[in-house]
Amino acid sequence: MRSGVSEAEPILDRNGLNFSWLLKLRWSSIAGQTATILAVHFLLDIEVPLVPLFAVVGVELLSNILCAVWFQRRPRVHEWQLAAVLALDIGLLTGLLYFTGGPFNPFSFLYLVNIALAAVALHAQWTWMLVALALLSFGLLPLTDFWPLPLGHLTPEQTVNLHRQGTWVAFGVAATFIVHFLWRVTGALAQRERELHQTRVRAAQKERLASLATVAAGAAHELATPLGTIALAAKELERELGALGDLQAIEDARLIREQVARCRLILDQMGVGLGKSEEQSLESVTLSALFDEVLTGVRDAPPVHLEIDPAVAGARLRLPPRAMAQALRSLVTNAQDASPPRQPVVVTAVIEDRSLAVEVRDRGPGMTGDVLRRIGEPFFTTKPPGHGMGLGLYLTRAVVEGLGGELAIDSQPALGTRARVIVPAQIDPDRASDASQSPIDPDRR
Repeated sequence: MRSGVSEAEPILDRNGLNFSWLLKLRWSSIAGQTATILAVHFLLDIEVPLVPLFAVVGVELLSNILCAVWFQRRPRVHEWQLAAVLALDIGLLTGLLYFTGGPFNPFSFLYLVNIALAAVALHAQWTWMLVALALLSFGLLPLTDFWPLPLGHLTPEQTVNLHRQGTWVAFGVAATFIVHFLWRVTGALAQRERELHQTRVRAAQKERLASLATVAAGAAHELATPLGTIALAAKELERELGALGDLQAIEDARLIREQVARCRLILDQMGVGLGKSEEQSLESVTLSALFDEVLTGVRDAPPVHLEIDPAVAGARLRLPPRAMAQALRSLVTNAQDASPPRQPVVVTAVIEDRSLAVEVRDRGPGMTGDVLRRIGEPFFTTKPPGHGMGLGLYLTRAVVEGLGGELAIDSQPALGTRARVIVPAQIDPDRASDASQSPIDPDRR
C-alpha cells in the first residue's frame, strides 16, 4: 500500500482548462498561419498580399497576448468569454480567406476546427451560435469582392493539382488540431477529476478525524474520574495486602496502578493534542528526543532495536512531535504484535533531502495481498477481538499525509512487514548537542 499527498496546484474549473488549451492552440495556429503565408509567397511563387495578411495575423497575436495576461490575473473564465474568443477566430479566419481566394481557398476547412472546439468546450446554445456565425461568414465570402489568388502563370492542370494538394494539407491541419485539442483537454479534465477526488477523500478523512477527536475528548473526560477511583482503590488495596504479606496480590495491585497510570498518560497526551492544528503544534525537537517520545510506553518484548546514525542524532527538526511520536509508536506496537517474542523490531531513522525517513521492520508472518490492500482502512484489523480497533494505522496514515508525507507498507507472507514513513521536516542548521553527547544505543529497549 502506498499513499501520499503532495502540494498540488490550484484546480482550474472546466472553462479554465478549456481556455488554457485554447490559448496554446492559438499560438500553434499563429505559427502555422505565418509559415503558410511565407511558404505560399516565396516557395510556391504566388504573390499573396503580405501586408493585410500579416495585419490579420497580428490582430490574432495581440489578442492572444492580451488573453494570456488576463488569464494569469483572473483564472476564472466564463463560458461567454470562451465563445467570444472562438467567434474572433472565425472572423480572423474569414479575413485570411478574403485575401487568399475567398471560398475557393481549400483552407476554409479550418472553420470545422472552430466548430469542433465549440462543440467540446461550450454548451449547445453557444455552439449553435458559432455554427451560425461560421456558416454566415463562409456564405458571405462569394458575395464580397474577395482577392483571388494570382494563378494565371499556372496551367489548368497545375491549378487543379495545387488545389488538390492544398485541400489535402488543409484537411490534415484541421484533423490534427481537432484531435490534439480533444486529446489534451480530455486528459486535463481527467486529471482535474482525479485531483477533485483526492480533495474529497482528504475532506472526508478530516471529517472522520474530527469525529474521532470529538469521541476522544469525550472519552478522556469521562474516563478521568473512574481511572482516578481505580488508582485510589488499587493503592488502598496494596496497603491492606501489605499488612497481610500476600506478595503476589501486592504485585497484582501494583500492576493495576501502573496500567492506570499509563492510561492517564495516554489521556493527557490526547488532551494536549486536541484542538491544535499542525502549524500550531510545530516544535523544534532533536531526533533522539523524538524517538525517546516514540518509545515511551512501548512494552519490553519483543525488543525494539533502534538504529540512528549518531552523526544526526542531535539534529533539530521542526515538526509536531506528539502527533509524529504517536504515529510512529503505533507502527512500532503493531510490529511488536506481529513479531515472535524474541525477534526484535528494527527501527531505523535517517534524514534524506530535508525529510525524515523512518522504517519499521518486523519478522512476523507478513500479510497476504488481500489484507495488504485493505490495511489502513478504519476499523479493519487482523488482530483477535479485544486486541485492536483497527484505527492505529488509519490515524498514522492521516497524520503522515496531513504533514505532506507518505506512508508505504510492504509485506510478504512468512518474511515480515516493512513500514516506511517519509515526512517533510524543517531541519535547523544547529544541533541541539554534539553527537557524542547524545549517543543512540541500538539496544536501548
